[in-house]
Amino acid sequence: GLASQTAMREESIERLLDADGLVAALATAQRLAAVARGDLEAQGEDPARITLVHRVQLRREGSDSTLTLDLEPSVNVLSQAFEIAYQKRFGFTPFKRALVIEAISVEAISSSPVQDDVIEEEPRSAPETEPVDTECAFYVRDPHQTRGGKWQSARLRRRSQLGSGERVDGPAVVVETNATTVVDPGWRATMSPQRDLILNRIEPRVSKRVIGTEADPVMLEVFNNLFMSIAEQMGYRLQNTAQSVNIKERLDFSCALFDSAGHLIANAPHMPVHLGSMGASVEAVLEAIQANGVRAGDVWVLNDPYCGGTHLPDVTVVTPVFAEGGIAPLFWVASRGHHADIGGITPGSMPPDSMTIEDEGVLISPFLLVDGRSQPPRIREAEFLELLAAARYPARNPQQNLADLQAQVAANEKGREEILRMVEHWGLETVQAYMEHVQDNAAAAVARAIGALHDGQASVTMDDGAIIQVSVKVDASNATATIDFTGTSEQRPGNFNAPGAVTMAAVLYVYRCLVDDDIPMNAGCLRPLRVIIPQGSMLNPRPPAAVVAGNVEVSTCITNALFAALGVMAGAQPTMNNLTFGNARVQAYETISGGAGAGGRFDEAGRLVGGFSGASVVQTHMTNSRLTDPEVLELRFPVVLESYSIRRGSGGTGHWRGGDGGTRKIRFLEPMTVAILSNGRIYPAQGVAGGGDGEPGQNWIERRDGSLVHLGACDRTEVQAGDAVVIQTPGGGGFGLPVDPVNP
Repeated sequence: GLASQTAMREESIERLLDADGLVAALATAQRLAAVARGDLEAQGEDPARITLVHRVQLRREGSDSTLTLDLEPSVNVLSQAFEIAYQKRFGFTPFKRALVIEAISVEAISSSPVQDDVIEEEPRSAPETEPVDTECAFYVRDPHQTRGGKWQSARLRRRSQLGSGERVDGPAVVVETNATTVVDPGWRATMSPQRDLILNRIEPRVSKRVIGTEADPVMLEVFNNLFMSIAEQMGYRLQNTAQSVNIKERLDFSCALFDSAGHLIANAPHMPVHLGSMGASVEAVLEAIQANGVRAGDVWVLNDPYCGGTHLPDVTVVTPVFAEGGIAPLFWVASRGHHADIGGITPGSMPPDSMTIEDEGVLISPFLLVDGRSQPPRIREAEFLELLAAARYPARNPQQNLADLQAQVAANEKGREEILRMVEHWGLETVQAYMEHVQDNAAAAVARAIGALHDGQASVTMDDGAIIQVSVKVDASNATATIDFTGTSEQRPGNFNAPGAVTMAAVLYVYRCLVDDDIPMNAGCLRPLRVIIPQGSMLNPRPPAAVVAGNVEVSTCITNALFAALGVMAGAQPTMNNLTFGNARVQAYETISGGAGAGGRFDEAGRLVGGFSGASVVQTHMTNSRLTDPEVLELRFPVVLESYSIRRGSGGTGHWRGGDGGTRKIRFLEPMTVAILSNGRIYPAQGVAGGGDGEPGQNWIERRDGSLVHLGACDRTEVQAGDAVVIQTPGGGGFGLPVDPVNP
């Protein structure tokens, strides 16, 4: 045995991994080693027993993700070690970028031997081969089952009677004055010379749980959480490895897993507008691979709004999941992230005045991003850069696009690993069966919620005069509902067009909100629903219609219309207040929170039994991103966040008031293009059941000379250093008649 003392020293150096950088790193390590060694010697440790471990943190230039490796005195050896470690962790070969030495660390370890010879065995009162009592019993779980077990007879041994090196195989119980140690079947306890009781497994662990394929309520809950956990782990890896503020700070991304047919199984609680539409993107990839097939290691990328996409900045990465030696994918995983720029006529790729999809950036139909034929799998970097540059309005920062795509590929690899680990543990048939069971359960939950609803209809008017019309017809006997958007305006000449996948995502989100059960949002939620979306309408446009506002503005208004038709909630702010600013060097995008709608609570018979007020200054419905932290915003962009406050009183009146909007003011430190893509500046969030409407929003530029320039709901302008933009976001609608009409 060894007793150890350690001292750790670390220092950031930020040097390229070249000859000069490595010399600097080795010099830093030598200096840190002297300090760490001195720390231990000052504590009285023997210098002859001190060992040193030198480590280096490396990352690709332009990336925030580091890998920790042993420090070697060779640039080539370190570079090769980095690629091997990267491949092992993320499943593909990284981009050929310069390596950066981010930090050097040295750990000094002092090991002092324990004097084994001074330890004497305790005297034994009985021969070591004789158990004290054979009548002991304890409850043992059957290792082949998920639950259940049996009482089992076991030997009872007293620890004081065990000699050095003596072994006790389970099932057994070792007792002493202050403790009891249970030795399970398949385990062995060994008494060390130092009187330590060491437990080791002596029979192989059962790797699979045989639970059958029939739905079990307990296991259904287990698999609900297992599937969601995989998506959550994907999200953590994406956040930690991405480069752009949109993904890393604003969390404008989503991750999910799908069955072999591309049906959504489970997702993390990310962006609803992404999650409800990603299944169509997976299906688009399935269609694209029919000609040439798909291999293990392949990864596909797309953003086409007419293939399940939302708008062009939302780029989706799709990865098949194969069994060992399999010839067809068993599952799929996907991640969707909002890229800071994908081209288009304005920085940030959210132009308020786009007229065709070409104006909004680079359109990516299913494209093979990682080629599984090469070993290890290779990112087709040159081919993808060519694609980003070939559009009429190419991407402004393709290296950042590549860095974020690399993070998405890494997130998908995490999902693939975790699904295969689940299959190894539970068995393929069981996992596939429960993928069906969770969808069946979701369908049943939505069907129960439908039983408490009534027929209804509603319309929402957009600032450009377009109308979203929806009617809901409930078939109580069959627990189904028909959602019909007939009467909605034709597709717009501008960009207020929602692709069909976005409209379906809004429907899925609303009906999932009606379910009290804690279930993952999945394709099963749509089974009791029949959705009619007229082709060529603004909710199902034909190419090449511009769609950038459809994902953000129109989707929000679809949810407001559906909740109003169902009579359960007033309108939230009918916008995401999409603010973009940037130039050739930097591009930023944020959605700005506003007021949520108030709502009612209903019993199973559909009777109003209570209500709730709307939250103030919150992201509502189809967006679930957060605003960039002020410190990060000002660090990454040449701006100052001067204020962000609540617009008191902007929420609608009612028995339950709507939430208040906010006021956000950002001042620029260098010339930029500013664009606002918004709604709710003319037509506010609607109240329901007698509640009042919320206050509309406003946008303006405050020039450095103090003059004000009004901005329309969808507008753009040039700003100079010292100018500021001010966005006042709308309040939410109220629910129910005010208790006191004179003083609501």
